[in-house]
Amino acid sequence: MAFKTEFEFTLPKGFVDGEGTLHKKGTMRLATAKDEILPLQDFRVKNNRAYLVVILLSRVITRLGTLKDQDINPGIVEGLFSADLSYLQEFYRQVNESGTANVGAKCPSCSHDFQIDIGTGAASAPGES
Repeated sequence: MAFKTEFEFTLPKGFVDGEGTLHKKGTMRLATAKDEILPLQDFRVKNNRAYLVVILLSRVITRLGTLKDQDINPGIVEGLFSADLSYLQEFYRQVNESGTANVGAKCPSCSHDFQIDIGTGAASAPGES
């Protein structure tokens, strides 16, 4: 199995750009130490620690709809709906702490254990990827 460094996601609401285009599907790469350190030097983070997540996400999101990494900046992240920002914060935490977008789940009807990819919603048996 190859080491995975990029993960697909689908935003709950989606980002609406200046032309009215809705962008919901995207990819996020694993963060590097540099991704987590450099934003701490940014004046916006020094003035408001909560802004750290905005800069950090703008560094690790590599695609959002038709927007590519060079188009994704803090202004794009600022324009996300709060539900999408919360989703991306959790997605970031999941992929960077565990190295996977999979979380364990249990069927409420039959109690069968399975994995669900929180980025795509795809289910798999435990141990599959």
